[in-house]
Amino acid sequence: MTVCPTVRPLLAIAGTSIATLVLAACGGESSDANAAADASDASGTLSHVHGLGVDPADGRVYVATHSGLYTVAKGQKPKLVGDREDDFMGFTVTDKGTFVASGHGGPGSGRPGNAGLIETKDAGRTWTSRSLSGKADFHSLDSAKGTVYGYEGGRIRVSSDLESWDDRATLEALDLAVNPSGDKLLATTAEGIAASTDGGRTFGKGAKPMQAFVSWPAEKSLFGISTSGKLSSSADGGTSWKELTAVPSGQPQALTAVNANHILAATMTGVYESRDGGKTFSELAPRTS
Repeated sequence: MTVCPTVRPLLAIAGTSIATLVLAACGGESSDANAAADASDASGTLSHVHGLGVDPADGRVYVATHSGLYTVAKGQKPKLVGDREDDFMGFTVTDKGTFVASGHGGPGSGRPGNAGLIETKDAGRTWTSRSLSGKADFHSLDSAKGTVYGYEGGRIRVSSDLESWDDRATLEALDLAVNPSGDKLLATTAEGIAASTDGGRTFGKGAKPMQAFVSWPAEKSLFGISTSGKLSSSADGGTSWKELTAVPSGQPQALTAVNANHILAATMTGVYESRDGGKTFSELAPRTS
């Protein structure tokens, strides 16, 4: 089993629950188990979910996985978008039909082991390399006001043009979330949620409660999901939290809040959706083991 080198200190501090999440998020080298997952993904089932998003152009739900980008809808089999069965790691929707991602080229694809930053402007059908090809693997991406924030190699990296990057704070984190106005950045760490008010140049100490993933769709609607799958919300930027519900099947793999009411979460058994602000969830698509 391959462990991403940049997360070793986090694993040592945070214990098994965070370790499992990080290992699920790492691309690593191919193995027989991964090859089996690739085959099952190609047949319309999901495995190793790394990211979630909704295209504002048509409301379609996208799932970034170990073996490609899929669309999912209730009562339908997941559908591979385009012909790439690459390992999509960091993933976020930036505009109508426009997404950015990172990860690793699939077996036999001829694409780099580290994809750098790639972008699609046709909702995932085709992708263009924008920067850092072969040099970087972003494990978390978020954006606000035309600026992309990424976590890669144990550091925060920021770009306004997807080509040049400003390297900022170094820290051990699992996920990032930026507020809509772009003036506050959160990182989930082994000590809790660490906040930055200077664009990721410096961070304060991590504060409880512990969250694995965070998503910030509106200034007064911040959502977090714990390592056990409990969803919480904050109306004050993370100073205080209100526990909402437990997402089915425990350990989370990804979280995206589209707005204050529409929330997507992936756990060990599937992709789930809430339309009532996180009070209840229903399954969009099952996940294979």
